[in-house]
Amino acid sequence: MTEKMKKFNFLMLVVAAFCFVGCDTGKKEVSIDADVYHQSMDQLSEVIVHDIFSPPIASRIYAYPSVAMYEILALDNPQYKSLAGQLNELEPIPKPTEEVSYELAALEAFLKLGTTLIFSEDKMDTYKEELYAKLGEGVNSKYFEASVAYGDEVAQHILKWADGDMYKQTRTFPKFTVIDDPARWQPTPPGYFEAIEPHWNQIRPFVLDSANQFTPERPTQFDMDKNSQFYKETMEVYNTGVNLTEEQKEIASFWDCNPYVMNVTGHVMAATKKITPGGHWIGIVKIACKKADADPMKTAQTYALTSVALADGFISCWDEKFRSNLIRPETVINRYIDEEWLPLLQTPPFPEYTSGHSVISNAAATVLTSIYGDNFSFRDDTEEKYGLSVRSFDSFTQASEEAAISRLYGGIHYMPAIANGVTQGRKLGEFVVNKLEFTNESLSKK
Repeated sequence: MTEKMKKFNFLMLVVAAFCFVGCDTGKKEVSIDADVYHQSMDQLSEVIVHDIFSPPIASRIYAYPSVAMYEILALDNPQYKSLAGQLNELEPIPKPTEEVSYELAALEAFLKLGTTLIFSEDKMDTYKEELYAKLGEGVNSKYFEASVAYGDEVAQHILKWADGDMYKQTRTFPKFTVIDDPARWQPTPPGYFEAIEPHWNQIRPFVLDSANQFTPERPTQFDMDKNSQFYKETMEVYNTGVNLTEEQKEIASFWDCNPYVMNVTGHVMAATKKITPGGHWIGIVKIACKKADADPMKTAQTYALTSVALADGFISCWDEKFRSNLIRPETVINRYIDEEWLPLLQTPPFPEYTSGHSVISNAAATVLTSIYGDNFSFRDDTEEKYGLSVRSFDSFTQASEEAAISRLYGGIHYMPAIANGVTQGRKLGEFVVNKLEFTNESLSKK
């Protein structure tokens, strides 16, 4: 054998030995684009609908996984700042001790937290198993496993943070006591459900200093004298309801977002599950990100900012609902004006003032505008899967204003709850935008 052939054979042995040690590994890239994050958020929304979480709880479920996803990606992107020290009581996440895919770790943290916070864990597990089978094709197994392990580590860090928000404690608090007072909230038909989350103002806010930071003006005082302001506001709801146009009916239905609607026909009762108000705006986040061709980092930023604004919006709104404890239009109209009158939408089970949709929609619209601008037109197909048509908007603000007025068309709110709810939501959204810094320059200054 010639010296040249010996050198060649030796080189082949070195290559073979390298492959024997490292070929288990394959490539060290995991192909994850923004669409994977959108699909995973869609999956979480589907499970939230399936498990029938109330709107406040759903907002909490969206927020923690979104923050975890953002924090991991920001750790690998020096242009973005951590939210640790900005969100209440959030400590910096641990750093990886070995080489990982931050994109995969962010996905894992999102899915791990999402699975922990819902009931139907099998649905999330099945989704992840199928997704990871595709993402892991040809990828270094140790690299893939290390990335997933790091995502789990961060998920545990965020879960520990979540455990301190008083959610678990409020599960043991007493139910809301209905007062025999004509001005106070009473359970409404057809289900006559008890009030949802009367202690939600005890939940630790994400950005707000306190639940009552943006307490709105006092609602109109209950007074059924025909010359009173309250009577006029009640009649406005009644007259709007009996004279609805087809467009108004479509708007009310589009923004209904009631997670559990009871349909009663004679003695037959069936239930319809739908997306929550917060879930609708999470759907709008996806629409905006895709139209703007946002990369994974920008996508995570948008989900994180919107989800914490939604979560704090519910805390602020629920604080007022159970302080003012105002009776719903349906109860007043049936008792004093027309016992046969029914609102177009089913009245949700909690006090009237302020309008939750008005608060959270305007909070979400404010933060989305801070990212994508005032004149961001879009087609909202979020409700299409629930049999509703697509609606088009010239801006997030326009969409939020339509969401707010939809509650009058639906017959479930007086106008002060809507108008003051809009103001409450916008002030809250502006506070979130001005307080949080995602990059070296505050979003509010961009």
